[in-house]
Amino acid sequence: MGQRIPVADRTGHRTVPETTRRTERLPRNRYGNRPTMKDVAARAGVGLKTVSRVVNGEAGVTPETERRVQEAIEALGFRRNDSARVLRKGRTASIGLVLEDLADPFYGPLSRAVEEVARAHGALLINGSSAEDADREQELVLALCARRVDGLVVIPAGDDHRYLEPEIKAGVATVFVDRPAGHIDADVVVSDNHGGARDGVSHLIAHGHRRIGFIGDMPRIHTAAERLRGYRTAMEDAGIQVADSWMSLGITDPDRVRRAAEDMLSSPDPVTAIFTGNNRVTVTVVRVLAEHARPVALVGFDDIELADLLQPGVTVVAQDAATLGRTAAERLFRQLDGTLLTPERIVIPTRLITRGSGELPPAD
Repeated sequence: MGQRIPVADRTGHRTVPETTRRTERLPRNRYGNRPTMKDVAARAGVGLKTVSRVVNGEAGVTPETERRVQEAIEALGFRRNDSARVLRKGRTASIGLVLEDLADPFYGPLSRAVEEVARAHGALLINGSSAEDADREQELVLALCARRVDGLVVIPAGDDHRYLEPEIKAGVATVFVDRPAGHIDADVVVSDNHGGARDGVSHLIAHGHRRIGFIGDMPRIHTAAERLRGYRTAMEDAGIQVADSWMSLGITDPDRVRRAAEDMLSSPDPVTAIFTGNNRVTVTVVRVLAEHARPVALVGFDDIELADLLQPGVTVVAQDAATLGRTAAERLFRQLDGTLLTPERIVIPTRLITRGSGELPPAD
């Protein structure tokens, strides 16, 4: 009784009344409604406090009761909401990492090292890329602060970090890595960019080169400026006057780098060696030199993948990206533990790896 009989509409097609169609709809998932501890308690037949004890690993629950609670947790897919614990403890057990470019292979081992240190301290790592844009860096950093991260490891894109002062005063531990902060006093962990570049260029000079080109990144970037300074120091120490045409700084776009290299190689007084300011520049210059008839020596700052398999292998000034990341993260957690007060600048040494390209003698 009460069964609805399909009826015909004006076209003669049999239809089902709207009320019937509505009751026959399949139940749908309600996204965003996670199971709560009350749901777990009801399913396990225990009190809310008992569920809380099990979830937080506290004593006072019998093995049989704990088993029932765990079964209910698994059946419902319950996950502990840490928001209340954050309010109680004042810590979120999370840190933020702001990189320049997530796709750059240099940042892979750095990011992994930061994550390993964070994990050892029971913290979650949240990272993002500034894409070398100062406004995007600030937006990302402040978004992480709004999400209450305990600390920040920042590879800065901008040169003014006064926007971070209120956050640091509010207790957000902050360490800069690869480049120093601008206009604030903060911990920084950097490679020896000046010394590494000086050593790489001095290596070329020791193998008989005098006309050495330098192709680097944007001069406003701290690392690019320091590597250019290292190049100039090595040339000055050797008594070599540098021609303006031997130096080219700008974006690392392959077309720009290619033009710079070809200009240096085709000038009336061509360079016999090139020192490249980072891994992206090195890759483009390797391609240019492969098309060049005359052998040209090459030393690059930053190692590159498969550098040892090329002919000749690429001589590089290698940074220890993992040590940079690990040192910065350890410094961060020491701040969080309250054991550090005075900001410091920590310099990580670089290493010259000889593989053949930097040992080629001048062709003329």
